[in-house]
Amino acid sequence: MDQTLAVTTDSSRRWRVLAIVVSAQFMFGVDSFIVNVAIPTISAELNASSSQLEAVIAIYLIGYATLIVTGGRLGDIYGTRTVFLAGVIGFTVTSLWCGLARSGTELILARLAQGTTAALMVPQVLATLHVLFPDAARAKAFAIYGIVLGLAGAAGFALGGLLVTLDLGGYGWRAIFFVNVPVGLIILAAAAWVVPQAPRRTGTRLDLPGAAILFTGLLCVIGPLLFGREIGWAWWVWAVMAGGVGIVLIFLRYERAVAARGGMPLVDLGLLADPAFVRGLGAVFCFFFANQSFYLVVTLYMQMVLEIPPLQAGLVFLPLALAFVIASRHSGARAKRRGTLVLIEGCLLQISGLALVALTVATIAAPTPFLLALVLIVTGYGQGLVMAPLSGAVLSTVQAASAGSGSGLYGTTTQISSAAGIAAIGSIYFSLAEAFTGQFAFLMALTLIAGSVAGSVVLLHWMRRAALVPS
Repeated sequence: MDQTLAVTTDSSRRWRVLAIVVSAQFMFGVDSFIVNVAIPTISAELNASSSQLEAVIAIYLIGYATLIVTGGRLGDIYGTRTVFLAGVIGFTVTSLWCGLARSGTELILARLAQGTTAALMVPQVLATLHVLFPDAARAKAFAIYGIVLGLAGAAGFALGGLLVTLDLGGYGWRAIFFVNVPVGLIILAAAAWVVPQAPRRTGTRLDLPGAAILFTGLLCVIGPLLFGREIGWAWWVWAVMAGGVGIVLIFLRYERAVAARGGMPLVDLGLLADPAFVRGLGAVFCFFFANQSFYLVVTLYMQMVLEIPPLQAGLVFLPLALAFVIASRHSGARAKRRGTLVLIEGCLLQISGLALVALTVATIAAPTPFLLALVLIVTGYGQGLVMAPLSGAVLSTVQAASAGSGSGLYGTTTQISSAAGIAAIGSIYFSLAEAFTGQFAFLMALTLIAGSVAGSVVLLHWMRRAALVPS
């Protein structure tokens, strides 16, 4: 069925399709980071609190995480092209809403809507690549996809800094969202003309109640981490978090009930019986918990403590991104020779890079952007060694019949952990910055991030041991 579509799509056309869908993936990735360098200007213009600023980043990831599996299944039901076009339209409209937001609360709601529409758009990218590249060109196609993923973060920082600095049309930070409107319209027109419709998969059903329960539970757990500091960590804040944990447990019971009556649950809980996979997911959680929060606190330190202008702050990450891409290209060959050991090595290298950054900040009162760019290279290379082969290693023990469910659970975990890291590390950073200094807060945040990466090392080691035990 899939091969038929690949055959009917000529070689030159499928590379055009690749360029279109990967452009949408790039737009989503850029928007995960572009807000960071605009934080000071957003805070000043909207009078947004530090908790609201964290929420602007985290809620985007939460909305995406809870609906990514549903978005993939909608593509199976209605066709990847149809759902992809709907996602691009939604992402373009909600980006416009973000740029028009008049308060911190409205911007948070707009970012939530933007994340949920991304959950319609992004799953169709990989689905389209799987269908159109079943032959020898598959490796090249996915290599391009991987490079785009690696460059999206750096482009987000650089583009955000450039747009805020240029202040095009007097829009200031709003331009970082408005830029998605013409880009989205171009992608929409090109996709409507070039992207083929993939065959629909019969028997696929939605689990919208499960997605709603999971979203509610995550919001109750992560929301208090974002806003608890501003209300003095009142007793009911902890009660809400405890209630969130309870809702997540209810979600697991509900998913078992859906599976028992022959439905299609959002999460295949049978995967949790595989110890290697569970430990791998734990490693993924720790890694991404550290990854996204790292970029947040580095940006906060540069702009709010060192008072580095937005454009220079964005350009600081370019060498890191280049190191990330180079490491991603190296990691494939190294993973074939050394297996999951390359992941552990990458994490240890990342910890070394974090220590180098901490040493630089502790010994130099005001490090220059150039110096920060240099010391961040080690961390970027370590991240690149881990990021590319991590999904393959974690999913290696999952049966072929459960590959889709395993991939969905992996993707959901990455986004949830990223949002949790932003909420937790961001809250700690702002609390320590108010009580002590921004430099001290940054050093403590780096210590916690390094501890999370160390947790990933331990879990990767346990995963490797579990995978070696015959089932």
